[in-house]
Amino acid sequence: MRKPSDMFDRDREWAALARFAEDAQPGATLGVVSGRRRQGKSFLLESLCQEAGGFYFSAQEATDAESLASLGEALTRFLDPVVPITLPNWAAAIDALLSLGRDRPVPVVIDEFPYLVRAHPALPSIIQAAYAPRREERTTSRTRLLLCGSAMSFMGRLLSGNAPLRGRASLDLPVDTLDFRLARRFWEIEDPRLALLVHAIVGGTPAYRTEMIRYDTPRDLADFDDWVVRAVLSPGSPMFLEARYLLAEEPDLRDGALYHSVLGAIADGNTGRGGIAGYVGRKSNDLHHPLTVLEDAGLIIRENDAFRGNRTDFRIKEPLVTFYHAIMRPFWPQLMRATATARIWQRAEQRFTGNVVGPHFERVCRDWTLHFAEDRFGGWPAQVTAGTVNDPAQRGTHELDVVAVGAADGGRAPLLAIGEVKWGDTMGQGHLDRLRHISQLVTANDRYDTSATRLVCFSAAGFTPDLLAARDRGEVDLVGLSDLYE
Repeated sequence: MRKPSDMFDRDREWAALARFAEDAQPGATLGVVSGRRRQGKSFLLESLCQEAGGFYFSAQEATDAESLASLGEALTRFLDPVVPITLPNWAAAIDALLSLGRDRPVPVVIDEFPYLVRAHPALPSIIQAAYAPRREERTTSRTRLLLCGSAMSFMGRLLSGNAPLRGRASLDLPVDTLDFRLARRFWEIEDPRLALLVHAIVGGTPAYRTEMIRYDTPRDLADFDDWVVRAVLSPGSPMFLEARYLLAEEPDLRDGALYHSVLGAIADGNTGRGGIAGYVGRKSNDLHHPLTVLEDAGLIIRENDAFRGNRTDFRIKEPLVTFYHAIMRPFWPQLMRATATARIWQRAEQRFTGNVVGPHFERVCRDWTLHFAEDRFGGWPAQVTAGTVNDPAQRGTHELDVVAVGAADGGRAPLLAIGEVKWGDTMGQGHLDRLRHISQLVTANDRYDTSATRLVCFSAAGFTPDLLAARDRGEVDLVGLSDLYE
């Protein structure tokens, strides 16, 4: 199936949808497409239906009766029958959708599916019954039904555990944000430093460039500050309230104040459970539920410490949420009045570097090591996280920003690389000496096979001549911004 010429990337997602829609085998099939809003899910599915002559229906927040009437009207427009289609109940509605595939494989999309379930909670069970293995309406149909939704916590439960549709779906397709390399191409930014700064604020959500700010891209580094003020911090911009809407759209996030406080704690650098608890003013045990809900909603991710099995760090997944809590939320009343936006942004420069860009650059370096470094460090990484190494002699610990671990293959897992990341500092011999010391501590720990561990310095500000010489001698790997984006 031809991918539309105006669709940027999404090759993997389009190929999966095309295979699903074109499956000529008898019997109706079911698929699930999920992802946060503004990632292009609806564009993908509408394009699929246009290319394959399928049926697309986007649900609205409405009563059960109104939703059934709207679906009947949509089917009437699609089929153009002599008499308008009236659907008495959802069982009849699902059968009507199955009947669309009597003669050929037909993609049938129900977008914003959670809205329908909110009004009629039994709908997943009705679909389960309609897809009974030996039911004639299913076996004689080649409808390729796709359920799509943006409420990540709801969509995550749709096929899990004892959910009615578990085991019924033959496609479970997440549509994620564009990675940092694709985001640079999508925003058409040549300068890697500018691309990283923009990505640290808006991430890889396509609609932030197209629909939200109408292709307003910073022209160069000199225009970056003005762009932030006019495109993100201005109350007249749709981006101004976007981070708050991301939480409001999740039905499971009922205690908004608590969830905002948890996110604020993480954005302030408190990534451990204890630090978050202290910031929020709750006991650590009380945070299990809100942290789980935020993770299910796709707003945070948890990473296990590479050297401490009992330690978990929580990080915000969506850069715009980090930017909101670190920069916008502390000055919200002043930003709402829009009288001193430029001055607020100037005052927040240090906080932007320390709480937003620095941690984001570390995350990008870990992503690059996992997905793009391939076997540069002697093998394919199976896991890349941060790590904390104990130093008994100094009675302290050392933080590592990048720890790349390979597959165990029956023995101890090889430690492929350990690295330090600096956004604003030119890295020199002192950073290499620190990594050498930590490498000795890790070797003494005997948890990993360190026989071929590489030492890596990541810097956006460059490297001193002595460190460049050490690289030429094979003592250290150096990774700059251009390496990340090439």
